[in-house]
Amino acid sequence: MSSYFDPCSYPYPSRREIVYGRNGMVCTSQALAAQAGLDMLKKGGNAVDAALSTAIALTVLEPTSNGLGSDLFALIWTDGRLYGLNGSGHSPAKMTPHILAEQGYTEMPLYGWPPVMVPGAPAAWYVLHERFGRLPFAELFGPAVTYARNGYALMPTVGTLMKSEYEKYASFNDNPAFAGLFKTFYTNGIPPVGSLLTLPNHAKSLQSLAETNCTSLYTGELADAIDAFSQKTGGLLCKDDLAAYKPLWVEPLYTTYKGYDVWELPPNGQGVVVLMALNILNGMDFKNRDDTVSVHTQIEALKLALTDGKKYITDARFMKTPPAYLLSEEYAATRRAQISAEALLPEPIDPGSGGTVYLCSADHEGNMVSLIQSNYDGFGSGIVIPGYGIALNNRGHNFSNDPHSDNAIGPRKRSYHTIIPGFLSKDGAPIGPFGVMGAFMQPQGQLQILTNMIDSHLNPQAALDAPRWQWKGGKYIEVETNFPVKLREALRQKGHDITINPEVAPYGRGQIIWRTEDETLIGATDPRADGTVAAW
Repeated sequence: MSSYFDPCSYPYPSRREIVYGRNGMVCTSQALAAQAGLDMLKKGGNAVDAALSTAIALTVLEPTSNGLGSDLFALIWTDGRLYGLNGSGHSPAKMTPHILAEQGYTEMPLYGWPPVMVPGAPAAWYVLHERFGRLPFAELFGPAVTYARNGYALMPTVGTLMKSEYEKYASFNDNPAFAGLFKTFYTNGIPPVGSLLTLPNHAKSLQSLAETNCTSLYTGELADAIDAFSQKTGGLLCKDDLAAYKPLWVEPLYTTYKGYDVWELPPNGQGVVVLMALNILNGMDFKNRDDTVSVHTQIEALKLALTDGKKYITDARFMKTPPAYLLSEEYAATRRAQISAEALLPEPIDPGSGGTVYLCSADHEGNMVSLIQSNYDGFGSGIVIPGYGIALNNRGHNFSNDPHSDNAIGPRKRSYHTIIPGFLSKDGAPIGPFGVMGAFMQPQGQLQILTNMIDSHLNPQAALDAPRWQWKGGKYIEVETNFPVKLREALRQKGHDITINPEVAPYGRGQIIWRTEDETLIGATDPRADGTVAAW
């Protein structure tokens, strides 16, 4: 029967509804992964166990967005407070502009060995579990290992991405450094939607991580394999870089927007961009979501915040401009004053000084998790360790080529990072986690769903369903096909260069969980993905 229809074609409007639950909930972009997390809750695990099992499963079920070479950021609400974990990796010790120049690069490439950073996600999994988990750590790997070893049916969104990713990396087919990518994920060519995808090498590596509390990736067998392949094919990453890595516990940052506290992780992540934009918008009235002035003002605030973020955010150790200034009323007032009736070309303020998965979980005890992990761009660098299925990220591409930049290329340094989990609270009580995956779309998506919920009083599912815009630079704005025509034309009159992009992927894929005052959980998942709300 499936041969008679296109599994990726939906010509008629479809509707999702919010899902209610009492005992626990997991929301993510792949249904099987959400169920993996729910299984852990039913086994007596908590929200952290559920989030971790989901995250581990997603490395198998959405390999075009994340993998064993990914980074991870997380916010965890437990025991009446919010904790933050930065699981982004650092650059190799040999990473310098001089080395890149010697290799023939005038700027950091997107693919290959140069942009590869130490994978942070596996170490972060164990650190999270060690502090907050309940079930045996190895048990969390069970669903992922089973899907990798026995295979699973490829869902429409990921199937479509498998095809586009193949086309993206096809020019590297004869390059020995990329051999692992094609042998791991394209053994029999491009797998069609609904076909069985098995990843036996991935299963082997997952088993190794489960048995060693993830140390094998940093000091054991997997580290040896990465080191050997790097030396063989011209990489800078070595075993010493892996052994030196540790995730960082950090204090989350927040701003208060119209009575709600919006929480993000501090730099090197770009979460502060969301907070900057909200501060600029504070005090303005956006009750009519599709009002021209409202949308125009939100676009302008985001443009200004993102411009400054890309200029000044990097590894916190190297930032000359402190986050406290970027979140100050002085900064917000300065930028707010620059917004006019016409679209502007933003320049960084002088302060004087892709591929991602997002998930959230909650349990009946009050614990909640907002977690995001990513290769950065599809399969990341395109470097996959042969025989192990470890796809290495290309996060180093976000370094600046300007040697005077805070975010300049350098050794053992964390770059500007796009992945950002979010969390919402009010009057000291948790409301819940939220996030929108998608590189530089992430702060833009978060801003839009937050204003949808807080200003326009949309329920979480409607907030995700609403048509989105994306700033692409300058005055260039892309909008979805269902973006209101009248609003689109009105924005053009204000100087915005509006283009309709019919593709779904660029606008991000979000998830939300809210906890009501009577402790009922409300879940929502983005219609732009294969996701679901798994509730109990």
